[in-house]
Amino acid sequence: MIPGQPGVAVIILNTNRRKDTLECLQSVSSNRYKPLSIIVIDNSSTDGSVEAIRTSFPEVQVFILEKNKGYAGNNNVGIDLAIKNAADWILVVNEDTIMSPDCIEALVTAGEGFPEIGVVGPLVYHNDEPDVIQSAGALMDKNWRPYHIGQNEKDSHQYSEPRFVDWISGCAIMFRRKLLEQIGGFDEHFFYYNEEVELCHRARKAGWKVLFVPQAKLWHKGVQRDYKPNPSVTYYSVRNQLNFLKKHSAPIKVRLVNVYGFLQMVASWTVKKKWQTMHLHRDAAVQAIVDHLRGKYGKRS
Repeated sequence: MIPGQPGVAVIILNTNRRKDTLECLQSVSSNRYKPLSIIVIDNSSTDGSVEAIRTSFPEVQVFILEKNKGYAGNNNVGIDLAIKNAADWILVVNEDTIMSPDCIEALVTAGEGFPEIGVVGPLVYHNDEPDVIQSAGALMDKNWRPYHIGQNEKDSHQYSEPRFVDWISGCAIMFRRKLLEQIGGFDEHFFYYNEEVELCHRARKAGWKVLFVPQAKLWHKGVQRDYKPNPSVTYYSVRNQLNFLKKHSAPIKVRLVNVYGFLQMVASWTVKKKWQTMHLHRDAAVQAIVDHLRGKYGKRS
């Protein structure tokens, strides 16, 4: 560590994504900010990822998981390691991201600006359309439904100023260590999807600020403009949204609006001819609602 500069730990979760993870590691290692440690959490990969990482990046700490606990639980392993190593900031990034050389420096500089800032995040672009925005920070509407600012807009510097937001995309999200020590990491009940929304909401309830930093830039491969999620994403997004509303005691009206929206979606996927190909998504949404009512958490069964 460089004396006087905050230390940053970068956590990357890898599951059989050797090529993407190596490209991500190269972009992280090439960052100008150097009080930096990198932790790869490997989810029992069988594609030679671990060997390739250790050969190409011997300075990287690789931790091999024995059990898959989803995005939330697996990243919490990395967060615990980073806290034990006394990192001041902990940056969780997807393995399919590429960051600009000054991305981490911009995040740290903005985050250190005010002690009440607990979460910071970059301007995220689509990797296949490098000047099209995927997320310029994110908000919740009046019915607590999360959405990304600027999604699929061509970047013309319309989001050039830092701003406080409700949450940051989980593809690249940086936390102050003191925040995580105070309120904990990701809620492992969520397993996958919406866990970053919940953690940012919990942070704001505890008095912390969430800051979008457009000077920090990052490109994400996993979501494209015409992105078509699989039924598991439908399941987790529905179930975890309902769980989120329950956990944080959302007003009854808000819960009813969300439930009505999901039921309307299921009905459309059932009776409208143009949606007949969505029967797997319909079944996933129904299962999600039932599992929520049963209090079932964790991995979809």
